[in-house]
Amino acid sequence: MHNFEYYTPTRIIFGRGAEKCVGDMIKKYGGKRVLVHYGMGSAVKSGLIGRVKQLLDDAGLFHVELGGVVPNPHLDKVRTGFAQGTLNQVDFILAVGGGSVIDSAKAIAFALAEPKENVWELFEHKRTPKASLPVGSILTISAAGSEMSRNVVILNEQTKKKRSFGDALARPKFAIMNPEFTMTLPDYQTAAGCVDIMMHTMERYFTNGGNMQLTDSIAEGLLKTVMHNANILRLNPKNYNARAEIMWASSLAHNGLTGCGNDGGDFATHNLEYEINGMFNTTHGAGLAALWGSWARYVYKHCMPRFVQFAVNVMGVDKTGLSEDEIALRGIEAMENFYRKIGMPTKLSELGVSPTDEQIQEMAESCEAATGGGVGSAQRIYFDDMVKIYEMAR
Repeated sequence: MHNFEYYTPTRIIFGRGAEKCVGDMIKKYGGKRVLVHYGMGSAVKSGLIGRVKQLLDDAGLFHVELGGVVPNPHLDKVRTGFAQGTLNQVDFILAVGGGSVIDSAKAIAFALAEPKENVWELFEHKRTPKASLPVGSILTISAAGSEMSRNVVILNEQTKKKRSFGDALARPKFAIMNPEFTMTLPDYQTAAGCVDIMMHTMERYFTNGGNMQLTDSIAEGLLKTVMHNANILRLNPKNYNARAEIMWASSLAHNGLTGCGNDGGDFATHNLEYEINGMFNTTHGAGLAALWGSWARYVYKHCMPRFVQFAVNVMGVDKTGLSEDEIALRGIEAMENFYRKIGMPTKLSELGVSPTDEQIQEMAESCEAATGGGVGSAQRIYFDDMVKIYEMAR
């Protein structure tokens, strides 16, 4: 068991009607001039943005708005937000949406707090931030966990590089979470979100750096809870309790809880998938599903005890009469079967992506550069390994 520091300062307001407190929450954290940031229009069509603006009016808060955030949020939108925030002397960013909107809001908050700096340098790991404007969120998609996390992910659409960085300053001040807001999501997006939640947990679970029994139990319970409720939503998308379970799991999967006591996690699959995102503009959760089985089969022998434990405790594999190798492989296969059951791909071809040999080389080179030469804990992978995993995933 490793030493660890656990820091989760985000205030959670959860349940039906939770959004009513948004004005009070912004005031609590010093906000007077608010940038309302949102996505491509679903929050407008549903009436949520109009309701939020009315709530801000009722609270006597000045506000401007910036919509148009796309999945895999763009650096150009961050720069637009910086310009609009500067013009209007914004002192608080309110994200209304999912992980892409929240990440874009976080990046804008960093840019506004240090206006003389180039915000992209944070994602290139050339400097660390010294300040950030406060950010709050009204969550509409259960997936990324950005509403409680220290992480930010942005796509530079000019270079096609998707990069992340993490800092405690990025943690939102509050997250308003009403599961009803997720009921209009397409089934595909709900399923992709469930994969992302699970992958945030599994990235921390498959490690060779020591683990903690209590953390393992939390992680395993979270994974089984998401799988159970994903199957409910596949048949009944309007089930409030299932939506609520998955929404809370989204936050707990990426606020550090499922990594306490281990070595920080693996995160090879995430880094490999960022390159797929950048090159082909895919859905993040679906891309993770398409890559995970190939990564798992490539590394499992280097992390056998964890894959055996996962197979038995999470996937319910009966280990009677089986070798460790057989148990581990059955666990991997069972997870892939779950992905297929909820309509997720298990190969890049099923994702609609067919990278050429040259594109695989390019993605591996980019991933190698982004990770400082290599990444992973289950097995540390390098350029040649990355190429092989991409090839296996085709």
